[in-house]
Amino acid sequence: MFPDRFLLKNKVAVVTGGTGLIGKSVVIGLAQARATVYNADILEGRASDVEWIYMDITDIDSIKSCIDTIISKEKKIDIWINCAFPKTDDWATKFEDIKYESWKKNVDIHMNGYFLCCQQIAEHMKTHKGGVIINFGSIYGIVGPDFSVYEGTDITMPGAYSVIKGGIVTFTKYLATYYAKYGIRVNCICPGGIYDNQPESFVKKYSKRTPLRRMGEPEEMVCPVIFLASDASSYITGHILMVDGGWTAW
Repeated sequence: MFPDRFLLKNKVAVVTGGTGLIGKSVVIGLAQARATVYNADILEGRASDVEWIYMDITDIDSIKSCIDTIISKEKKIDIWINCAFPKTDDWATKFEDIKYESWKKNVDIHMNGYFLCCQQIAEHMKTHKGGVIINFGSIYGIVGPDFSVYEGTDITMPGAYSVIKGGIVTFTKYLATYYAKYGIRVNCICPGGIYDNQPESFVKKYSKRTPLRRMGEPEEMVCPVIFLASDASSYITGHILMVDGGWTAW
């Protein structure tokens, strides 16, 4: 039955950053799709039918320990979702004021953290001759920001974000072709702006700029994740799925 291909029964899934804005919706959604789900995060976050396990994506020993702990219990990991969003305290600094050390740090903890996770989990998946990796990119890994939507607010789009998310997008394609012969599928979801109590003026401008005339909700990332994680997308790899209300369609 075609609907059954969307179910994740007997699958073991790990979500990095599962305590975050999008991650917490993803872990709940995967559990509802009948996967065994682990929230791998430095911040504790618990949800029904989802087990939290400490993991720091910037620390290779922490990643290995997390993977080993889950495998010792479940014997495998079928799905790995990179949703973590580490950043420094000065993340929102205007481009001309960004300190080089801060720039390097953000690229290191975010993009390079995804590298460490992908490298370690892909090697495990090779031994099981299959698996799914889903990375979270962004519209700003594909197109340049419209800075007019930030005018009149204290928020901006950090410069390092474009480098990080652009790197994740192209890295996803690299991984997809590199690991295809092992039956490992690698895809990327690029969300548009997600509502998180931003200033009202920003929300109005952003919504007006978007064809669907609104910001996204964290829950709207869940079904795209389930689709790419499930057998329903068995012939899809190296794909960049835009979930952005049409932002990049203009």
